Amino acid sequence: MSIAQLAGQPKAKRILFYALTSGKVSHAYLFSGPPGSGRMNMAMAFAKALFCTGEGDDACGECLECRKFEHGNQPDLHLVEPDGNSIKIDQIRELQRELAYRNISTSRKIYIVQRVETMTLQAANSLLKFLEEPQSPVVAILLTENGQAVLPTIRSRTQWVPFMPLAPHDMLQSLANEGVPQLPARAAVHLASGLDACRALIQQNGFAEMRNVVIQLGKDSLTRFTAAMMSAQQHIFKTELGEQPQLLLSLLVLWYKDMIHFQAGRHEALVFIDQLDWIGKHAFSRSAEGWVKCMEYTLEAGKRMRAHVSPQLALEQLLIRVQEG
Repeated sequence: MSIAQLAGQPKAKRILFYALTSGKVSHAYLFSGPPGSGRMNMAMAFAKALFCTGEGDDACGECLECRKFEHGNQPDLHLVEPDGNSIKIDQIRELQRELAYRNISTSRKIYIVQRVETMTLQAANSLLKFLEEPQSPVVAILLTENGQAVLPTIRSRTQWVPFMPLAPHDMLQSLANEGVPQLPARAAVHLASGLDACRALIQQNGFAEMRNVVIQLGKDSLTRFTAAMMSAQQHIFKTELGEQPQLLLSLLVLWYKDMIHFQAGRHEALVFIDQLDWIGKHAFSRSAEGWVKCMEYTLEAGKRMRAHVSPQLALEQLLIRVQEG
């Protein structure tokens, strides 16, 4: 995977591409951003590009160094992750010993430290000394969910690379490139944070079935109140789907939101795109404000469930409120 092929993160890409095109590669980078923002994938893609001997400004995927990298045979790439709950000084010392060995096969060594904010004080001080006296062919890529949690003395010696939460359309495109079915993916990118969480949700037992139940419940809640109650009883609370009421409500919010998207002509934004015909016939049965109320009722039902109200009771009351408008 090259930098250009990764989803989203235009600012991070601009910083890294500038380093690659100008040849002004910093001795240390701090990749800071929330879980699921793709920091590790970007770190690996950047490292691959730095090792690449092709003529472009990104990893070519064809040269010997790229092939070694792809097969996990790049001896000059070193990964450090927490040992238990923290990164300890012995890990940093071992890393420094590894980097001290000369290797005539490449002009650069790279190390990636995950969750750098978990370093013990001794480990951080050891790494700091290493950063203060950088060896020119060594590049450090430090990863963290919270850059402010990293020691200021370390932050000041690194190039800050900010990462934002991935936008749903970026995640959807990446999942499509992986061959993930479109229908569950369109829902997952609005429910999960980051590609890994989306994949896990899609692969979760019952997710596809839950989506189908929500479609039926969403339709019945608007036109067939008794049928909606029966659907909830038979297909949710008498099955394993009843164990995930919050997921059901989250999908139901997306169902009502699709009505607003259709009214606004944003057909490409529909989550339940396979229900376009039905949505088209019913989207204008209520005003946009009416659909917003349906979403608010659904969110309130979720709050009641979290306050230990019976999920079945909360859902039944939700259906009554939606029916009444």
